[in-house]
Amino acid sequence: MSTSIVTSADAFNTPVPVQSYSPVTLSVPGRPVDLQLRVSAPATGTGLAVILLSHGQGPSNNLSSLNGYGPLVNSWAAQGFVVIQPTHLTSRTLSHLVADAPGAPFFWRSRSEDMSHIIDRLDMIEKAVPLLSGRIDHTKIAVAGHSFGGFTSSLLLGARVTDLDEGGEVSLLEPRIKAGVLLAAPGRGDVLNGPMADALPVFRTIDFSTMTTPTLVVVGDKDDSRHFTDMGPDWHADPYTLAPGPKTLLTLFGAEHGLGGIAGFDAAETTDENPGRVAGLAQLTAAYLRNQLRLGAPTWQDVCQALTTDPDPIGRVEFK
Repeated sequence: MSTSIVTSADAFNTPVPVQSYSPVTLSVPGRPVDLQLRVSAPATGTGLAVILLSHGQGPSNNLSSLNGYGPLVNSWAAQGFVVIQPTHLTSRTLSHLVADAPGAPFFWRSRSEDMSHIIDRLDMIEKAVPLLSGRIDHTKIAVAGHSFGGFTSSLLLGARVTDLDEGGEVSLLEPRIKAGVLLAAPGRGDVLNGPMADALPVFRTIDFSTMTTPTLVVVGDKDDSRHFTDMGPDWHADPYTLAPGPKTLLTLFGAEHGLGGIAGFDAAETTDENPGRVAGLAQLTAAYLRNQLRLGAPTWQDVCQALTTDPDPIGRVEFK
């Protein structure tokens, strides 16, 4: 294991035009409503890698949908990625339509399956978005997820759970996904003792020992999720601690569950608003994914090294 300190990424912020198109609508057999997506991409460039972004939950009505995460999405797209955001069935924007659907209210299996449906129809999505056709590299796909979206992404990266309704272990591993970023994701299930523990019993069954896909786990050292556990911020590091390598852990200093405002600035979810932290996180996560997907400079190592010159570090990086 090795450790380094990382700092604000302001020096890397160069304005790049980004185009965003929504909704792209996919009809999925058996899904109670169509799967709607937002697609964001740089205005120019070819051979673009894809980030599938799984939203979390929260008190706002629209951030947990294709309409959220603008601070992060815009930066990733400006750095050369095509970012695809589904509206999962858990979104508050759909609650009046899917309240009685199988899997309600948390739809943990459907959330991961949404991402496989997107990959299945990447050709169609690419052609549906103006000026995007022919610009995507379909072999370079990553997933990222925040909070509940981190749980969704963990399953796609190889973690397993037990289906408590049907019985048996469930694997939703998506082999076409080559790397992942878990943002304030849930940790182990045997320490759940908060008021939400019984609402999401599937969280109790997660097994990270099978999550072998390369992953960057991002945690805030002030992210104390007492509604799930009294373990403290270390709970969110479990996907790093309990999964096999190769894994990387980024601990953001002073960050709470919103990690500075990745879901949206000026929002109820953002208890620790810090645009500099979001900018640094966006740069670091993009550099990590560029390195894992072999997209060339700037590499993860180069960016980490450049950032260490700042006397006010935003976090710490560990590897295994």
